Amino acid sequence: MLEAVREGGLLPPGKPLVAMLSGGRDSTCLVDLAARLVGAELVTAVHVNYRLREGADEDEAFCERLGERLGVRIEVERPRRPAGPGNLQSWARDERYASAARLALAAGARIASGHTADDQVETILYRLASSPSRRALLGMKPRDGSLVRPLLSFTREETTAYCEERGLGWRDDPTNEGTGYARNRVRNDLLPAFAEIHPAAARNVLRTAELLRDEAEVLDALVDAELDGSNGSGGTISLQRLGELQGAMRRLVVQRLADRAAGRPVPGAANHADEVAGLRRTGTAMLDLGGGVRAVVERGILHAER
Repeated sequence: MLEAVREGGLLPPGKPLVAMLSGGRDSTCLVDLAARLVGAELVTAVHVNYRLREGADEDEAFCERLGERLGVRIEVERPRRPAGPGNLQSWARDERYASAARLALAAGARIASGHTADDQVETILYRLASSPSRRALLGMKPRDGSLVRPLLSFTREETTAYCEERGLGWRDDPTNEGTGYARNRVRNDLLPAFAEIHPAAARNVLRTAELLRDEAEVLDALVDAELDGSNGSGGTISLQRLGELQGAMRRLVVQRLADRAAGRPVPGAANHADEVAGLRRTGTAMLDLGGGVRAVVERGILHAER
């Protein structure tokens, strides 16, 4: 595993790194690998203690001890959940990534997460069930901007074996076994059912996602060719040309414009492609694409903006 991650180039030696550390086997494996490959003095592990369940303080203490053992700096964040309703998992995820981003920005560092092949399969199946789009089948990228996922080709079984061989303990989150969250039901119910259908089901899902990501690069190049100034902040295309495109390419172009304007994926923007193509070509026309983004046509030229 050490050599494979080294050859993958996502944890280059001598480059500062912020690793997200929950205390579980995957993130523990990640931090140990990072210390060995990057250099312990250049690694900062960020642990977020949400203080939402029994054992949270013990998780924090474990991470502190791990940092001392490996010689890496540990930063602990203790956010307070805002009052009122809201998606608890989304809030926790946002806090985790925001904490890592603040540290990485200050140090000019990459951010590393411990997502594994098991997480990839769970993510694809969850997104496929909850979000009808091509993006759902692409899964997570090994590198996404400043975020890297060095363990994405390894299974949870392999990260467990790594920790055992290295004499590293870890903390298990008991909430992962519950049925209250959809992701848990995918992991504990859906994946075993897939394995009963075919023993290579998980590998087949991963291979399909890999092939689709390769094909997505071809589609992305075609979209780039259609957009004027594709290296700019927004990109433009004439409304006439958009109307001439085949339906699938039209959707891809509108989705790209929306994503680029928002600086993140805008779910469902492509669904408005035909409406956008039907906007008037004289003067100025606008259409809400969702996600805080709108399509704007000025003198027959289309762009998207926040």
